[in-house]
This record gives sequence, structure tokens and C-alpha cells, in this order.
Amino acid sequence: MSKFSLSIAAFVVALLCGVIFVTTFERPPVLSSQGGFRGLSMGDVVNPRTIPAKLAANQVPEASEAADTTGPRAHEAYENVQVLRDVSEAQFNRIMLAMTEWIAPNQGCGYCHNVENMASDEVYTKVVARRMLQMTHKINSEWATHVGQTGVTCYTCHRGNPVPTMVWSTEPNSRAGLQSPRGQNHPAASVGDSSLPSDPFTPFLLGDQQIRNISTTSLPGRNSQGTMSTEWTYGLMMHMSTSLGVNCTHCHNSRSFAEWAQSPPARTTAWHGIRMVRDINMSYIEPLKPLWVSNPNGPAEGPHGPRLGAMGDPLKVNCATCHQGLNRPLNGAPMLRDFPELKQVNQGPLRSADATPR
Repeated sequence: MSKFSLSIAAFVVALLCGVIFVTTFERPPVLSSQGGFRGLSMGDVVNPRTIPAKLAANQVPEASEAADTTGPRAHEAYENVQVLRDVSEAQFNRIMLAMTEWIAPNQGCGYCHNVENMASDEVYTKVVARRMLQMTHKINSEWATHVGQTGVTCYTCHRGNPVPTMVWSTEPNSRAGLQSPRGQNHPAASVGDSSLPSDPFTPFLLGDQQIRNISTTSLPGRNSQGTMSTEWTYGLMMHMSTSLGVNCTHCHNSRSFAEWAQSPPARTTAWHGIRMVRDINMSYIEPLKPLWVSNPNGPAEGPHGPRLGAMGDPLKVNCATCHQGLNRPLNGAPMLRDFPELKQVNQGPLRSADATPR
């Protein structure tokens, strides 16, 4: 081989190595904050160049002035008010305006209502919205172990979109090249661009399989956690790390990842969060499937877009739905403080929805 050919080959190899290096590694500076004793690799690592973009994407709309709590109740002023019955008329109008801004700023009231008959239930999104208000109330009242006193509103997930942008659905089994039937061996954004199974959510955030890959016994033959469960577990951990913008030691002690007694407090918060997400998906999202099956592309008036996944299941939530790259959604903005109306949601059974106001 001539010297010229060797030079060309060397240049091509150097170019490929350069591309791989640039696209794989982050250039300095990288900031590290210590979260444990020195020498134990207990720290969070962040890229300061990504912080401005994340903060800009997690701004909260300015809250309107608090409404008068006196006067007639909402169910006295309007027909067919079911979940916000006991707030004042002024509070009801305020939260309706806020929900429009949070969920459907371009569509307005018509996204959930027949504007010619606001009491009617004929637009299915109104029925969904009622159930989502009950879900929000439950998160704020019964899942404080995860959301604390910060709380959530519709905006925490929706961010001005009729359907939250960070959602998931069960993936169909497919095989392409080296890809396994479970979406394995192919980089997937859902698991931090790793080649782990791309859907760890169905077993852990819809089902209640144990998230564990280390045996609880010293005898390997009795380890009930198989390879598939282990890979799902690592896939979910990669998803959580990416969704929160943190590394493993935000929740785990590097000396012993499985040891609860040595884990940072964030691990307990995450434990409750996983169970909260399961509750959301199983108690609120899945039961609404018939409405989405009947309206798979959204309301007749739009905006049109899929409400079901490739397997016909509803679009569900995971860690990224709220967190979107920050370990505290919306950078820890106190969402519930400005909207006390969300504390007064009626949790009783809803009347069946049809086109006739009641």
C-alpha cells in the first residue's frame, strides 16, 4: 500500500475517532457537587452549558390575582358542575381560565366545552378534565411523600399542550437487524440512548413487578430476578437519571447501590414517586381508555393527534412527564400555593357523561 493510501486511511480513521469523541463525550467544563464523603464518588455532575436551556424550558406562567372566596358556590352559579362544586363562582372562573392557559391556549374553552351549551358533556375532553382534576387533588393530598408541599397543577405535565409531550405507550414486539423482540440492542432515547430494552415502563410503571437485580439470598440458585428483569431495571434507572438530569448517586450510595440504610434521602422520594406514577396510570389513565378509543385523534374540532399508542393503549406518564430534565419539576416552583382551588376538588363518583346536561 502506498504512503498516500496510508495517509488517506489514517485521515479517515482520525476523522471517525474525532466524530465519535465529539458526539459521545461532553467538553469541559463540567460541574460536580459533592453529596457524600470524599473519595466515594457521591456527587451530581452537570454540564453548565445545558442549564440555561433547561431553566428557560421550565418557566411557570404568572399566576393571576387570587379570587374572592365569598359569594355563591360554583354549582349554584352554573349547571352540571361536579368536581369544583364548592369553590366560589370567582374561584371557579379563575381556575377555568388558568386551565385554558395550561392545556389549550390556542383552542380556548372550545377544547373541552360546547361553547353554545357550556353545561353539556358532549365534548369528551370535559369528562377527561374532570377526572384529571381529581387525579391532581389526589397527588397533592395523598402523594405528598413525593411532591411535598410544592404540589402539582395541570401545567406541571401539559406545559401549554393538549397532550403532554413526555408520554409513553406499550411498544409492539419487533425485530430489525440485531434488535430483539423487546426493542433491545438498539439505542433508545427512553433508556438514555442505551441498548437496554426500550420499554421498562410496562412492567414497572403499569405493572407492579419488583425493581430489583440483586438477589436477597446468598445462594444464586434461589435468585428469582432473571436477566430480563435486570435489564428492565437498568433501563428504568437510565430513564430516571435522564428525566431528572442527575446521575446514579443522586439516589444511591456508590459503595452499595442496594443498601437502603446508606442511600441518600432522594431514594425514598423516588420510591414513592414510582408508586405514584403506577397509581396515576392504573387508576386514572387506563380507565379512560374507552373515551380515547372513541376519539383516537382528539376532539372533532381539534387539535388532532394520536391519543393512543401503537398497541391501542392510552398514552401514559413516566418520570419525564413532570420532571423534563430537572430533579424538581419546573425548578421547584410552588405550584399549589397559587391555586388553592385545586385543594377543593370533589372526589365523589362522577355522573355518567352524555350530551344531556344534568
